[in-house]
Amino acid sequence: MKYRDTIYFLPLPKKYQSMREITVRSDKTKSILRKHPWVFSGALATDIANFKDGELVSLQDQKENFLGIGHFQHGTIAVRMLTHNKIKIDKEFYFDKFKNALALRKQIGLFSDNNSICRLIHGEGDGLPGLIIDHYNQVLVVQCHSVGMYNSLEEIAFALRDLFGEDVRAIYSKNTGTLPSHIESENKYLFGKCDVPHLAMENGINYSIDWINGQKTGFFIDQRESRALLGKYAKGQKVLNTFCYSGGFSLSALKKGASEVHSLDSSEKAIVLTEENSKLNKFKGKHESIVDNAVKFLNDLPTTYDIIVLDPPAFAKHRKKRHAAVQGYKRLNANAIRQIKPGGIIFTFSCSQVVEKELFNHTVISAAIEAGREVRILEQLHQPADHPISAFHPEGEYLKGLVIQVN
Repeated sequence: MKYRDTIYFLPLPKKYQSMREITVRSDKTKSILRKHPWVFSGALATDIANFKDGELVSLQDQKENFLGIGHFQHGTIAVRMLTHNKIKIDKEFYFDKFKNALALRKQIGLFSDNNSICRLIHGEGDGLPGLIIDHYNQVLVVQCHSVGMYNSLEEIAFALRDLFGEDVRAIYSKNTGTLPSHIESENKYLFGKCDVPHLAMENGINYSIDWINGQKTGFFIDQRESRALLGKYAKGQKVLNTFCYSGGFSLSALKKGASEVHSLDSSEKAIVLTEENSKLNKFKGKHESIVDNAVKFLNDLPTTYDIIVLDPPAFAKHRKKRHAAVQGYKRLNANAIRQIKPGGIIFTFSCSQVVEKELFNHTVISAAIEAGREVRILEQLHQPADHPISAFHPEGEYLKGLVIQVN
C-alpha cells in the first residue's frame, strides 16, 4: 500500500486466520433473513464457550444454509452481522462501506465551506455494527463499540486513508470505556497527528473540538439540524440552554439574533468550553454562563425566558432504568413548562434509546398536565441523515425531540 510507511498503528490483537461456523436454531432464523443486524445468544445452537470475542464467524441454519458473516462477542448480542453475502471482510469491504457513506454525506452538503463536521459512519445505520467514525475538519475520530471492530482497526485505517487521501490530516482511535473491561485498548493516533483543540465548523459556526479530552468523540453532532431550527425561533428572544456542554444551541441562537442567551451546565469544564466557543464567534447579543443543576435551576427560575432548551444526557441506557428515566424527563419538563413565560417555546429531547418516541411524547404531555399549562406541539424532531437508521433495525432510532409552545 502506498500509505503503509506513513500510518502508525495501535498494537492490535492477534487476527483470526480462519472463520468458524455457528449454527442458528431453526426457530430463530427469521430475524436474520429479515436482515436484522443483531443475533442474540439464545438463538445459537452451537456451543460458543471456546469462541473468542471479536472473531469473524459464518452463520448457517440447521440445514447448513448460509445466513451471513459477523463479529462474535460473548454477551446478550452474540453476533453483529456485517453481511448476508459470501464475501471477504477486508480493507476493500470497509473501503466500499466508507465510500458509500461519504457519498451520502456529500450529497446532503455536509462537506462544504459552511460545514466540516459530520458523522461518517453510524454503526448499524451504515451497515457496520459497532463502529462510529466522526469527521472534524480533515480529522477522523474512530470509536469501536465491539471487539470485532477493534480487531479491524488496521483495515479501517487503511481504507479511510485510501478514500480520503490528502484530505485527511489525522485518524484518531478513541476506545477507552467502549469495550469489555478484559480488552486492553488504547486511545491513539492511527495516522498523522493534530493538535487539540482543533477548529471545525457547523452551519457557519466555529467550534473548538477536543477528541482526546472531550465527551464522546469531542462534540454532539446529532443535534446539528435542531440547533439550526432553534435559530429560526430565536431572533430577539431570551434563551436558556440547559445541559449546554459546548454551547451549540446557545451559539445558534446568538447567530440568528437572540437578544440574550444563558448557557447552563453542572460541569465547569463544559462552561469553559462554551465560553471559548462564544469568544471564537464574536456574535452580537448578551451571553452569560451558569454552573448549576438544571432541574434545581428550573424549579425556581430567577427570571423568565422566551425559549428553553432541554437536551439532557441519556437518563437510561438499559431497559431496567426506563421507569426512573421517564420520571426524570417528566420532572424536568414539568419544571420548564411551569416556569416559561406565556407563549414561550421549549425544545425538549431524549437520547435514551430505551425511551421510545411515543413514550417520550406521552411523558411531555403528562408534564404539561402536571404543570397546568396549555401546550401545543409545533415540531417533532429526530436524528439527522448522517445518523441513519437501518430499515431493518428500528432500535437505531435513539434521538427524539419536540418543539412545544406553552400558553
